[in-house]
Amino acid sequence: PSAYTVFAFVLLSYFLVTGGIIYDVIVEPPSVGSTTDEHGHTRPVAFMPYRVNGQYIMEGLASSFMFTLGGAGMIILDQTHNPLTPKFNRLMLQFVGFGAMLMSFGCCWIFMRMKLPGYLQS
Repeated sequence: PSAYTVFAFVLLSYFLVTGGIIYDVIVEPPSVGSTTDEHGHTRPVAFMPYRVNGQYIMEGLASSFMFTLGGAGMIILDQTHNPLTPKFNRLMLQFVGFGAMLMSFGCCWIFMRMKLPGYLQS
């Protein structure tokens, strides 16, 4: 198989494993949860709060996408080392790569704060 076929297979496997596909198949959680607000209305929630060892399917997919985005940012940054890349293209690759990694880190930080309110707060 070609290098891109292997890369696509590894990236898809990484996405599924970090998303918790094995947990989802064994436990069969709902795609989203629900909570009741102070007025008695039911609201959907994508993150299962206060349970580190449990997840909804959408929570796993969102987190997995962010992990994959961070990994893609690292792969993009690796492409800047090609000596034949023009300076402007190299600058754009660095901007996109760092942006992807920064966005991934920020979203995962927010996801963790949604999952465990008050975590790492002093």
